[in-house]
Amino acid sequence: MANLLHHPLCAFSRSIRLAFAECRVEYELNEERPWEWRPEFLALNPAGTLPVFIPDGGAPIAGAYAISEWLSDTMAERAATAFQPFPGNAAARAETRRLVEWFHHKFYEEVTDYLVVEKVFRRFGPQSSSPDMAAMRAGHDNLRYHMTYIGHLTETRSWLAGDAMSFADLAAAAHLSALDYLGEVPWEEFEPAKNWYALVKSRPSFRPLLQDRIAGFVPAGTYADLDF
Repeated sequence: MANLLHHPLCAFSRSIRLAFAECRVEYELNEERPWEWRPEFLALNPAGTLPVFIPDGGAPIAGAYAISEWLSDTMAERAATAFQPFPGNAAARAETRRLVEWFHHKFYEEVTDYLVVEKVFRRFGPQSSSPDMAAMRAGHDNLRYHMTYIGHLTETRSWLAGDAMSFADLAAAAHLSALDYLGEVPWEEFEPAKNWYALVKSRPSFRPLLQDRIAGFVPAGTYADLDF
């Protein structure tokens, strides 16, 4: 069977888990601790990053972007599904890809890296250290900018990229879910973004993520609450 190497709090991995669930891809889930730099893992992905997907009988596919494109390219090979990672015409697909880039790069570099990586991954890394509080303050400030942008998108569109849910919604929700686990999202200040997230969070594809638990970190009260 196919395998997905992931970490429960890796937002990139979470986005692919959501996409696989929406596309009804069958696979086994295997946790990887990238800070351990296992030779076997590096042989699959020399960059040492997650996620890595190993199709049944196929070569490894490394990275959320490459895996999402594989999903799109192989849609015809799977059973019919209502979900398309990159729906619509060429312009609509380009907008979805723009927003995936936004969340998997800009949002990650300005928010997730400052909050999740500092708060969690530093603790488990080979040179364990306390979080950089200046970085975390910057992450909190940047998060408010991004939440405002999400709210703007949801007030002008049905979903983040347009009329249909896309991989852009899953990428954004993946990052916010990792932050929400740690209680870092001020939902009460951003009602439009909260309402959009509640729609994504209530989908069956989200249920396995809400059951995730990370040793040493108790999830925030809002994390598994669909009526948060």
